[in-house]
Amino acid sequence: MDPINCDFSPMKQTLKDELLQVIMTLQQSVEAMDIDTNCLLGNFEKIKEKFITIEMKAATFYLNCYLSPFTEKYPELSHCVQNMSMRRHGGLIVIEREDPIKSLIQPGVHIGAELTHSLLEAIFFPGNPLHDGAVLVNRNQIDSAANVLPLSELYTGEKKLGTRHRAALGLSEVSDALIMVVSEETGRISFAFKGSLYPITTHGII
Repeated sequence: MDPINCDFSPMKQTLKDELLQVIMTLQQSVEAMDIDTNCLLGNFEKIKEKFITIEMKAATFYLNCYLSPFTEKYPELSHCVQNMSMRRHGGLIVIEREDPIKSLIQPGVHIGAELTHSLLEAIFFPGNPLHDGAVLVNRNQIDSAANVLPLSELYTGEKKLGTRHRAALGLSEVSDALIMVVSEETGRISFAFKGSLYPITTHGII
């Protein structure tokens, strides 16, 4: 599939502007230390929170860049995970890129339908027989549901991960697939790519 013409430059410019603003605030705090030694400490927590917000927005920006060459349905994916996040419906969505991944997963139930946010949300609705597994997306189609992914054996982070997040990381460690995760406990959205897990903003993904 040829890369889709998507202009993400406004989002990129916003990130640059916000980062420069935080750096400027940090510089001002350092300069003010000569006057008030508590100034930097007082502003540090706020600055840290802003950096975390920028990191999440940057991950959102790169998520769009990673998805757009491989599916035209990334707005549908965005709509789906945001709705699931608000309702605290857990989900695991694999977007196949260049590496074939069917040999890396335990296959579930074939779907073979056009990707829509409503169909994805129905699959992951609690109690649905197909909700407890991963959906495989190939280009603009939902290929299958209830797939079982390999769990990560490399994760050594301090934070304990749930099964969905370990599965997302596990597949990302052995393929170039991008795996989106919605936490059932917190509603937080993240994605795994090439062995790393990135949190993203719950609004404004597209």
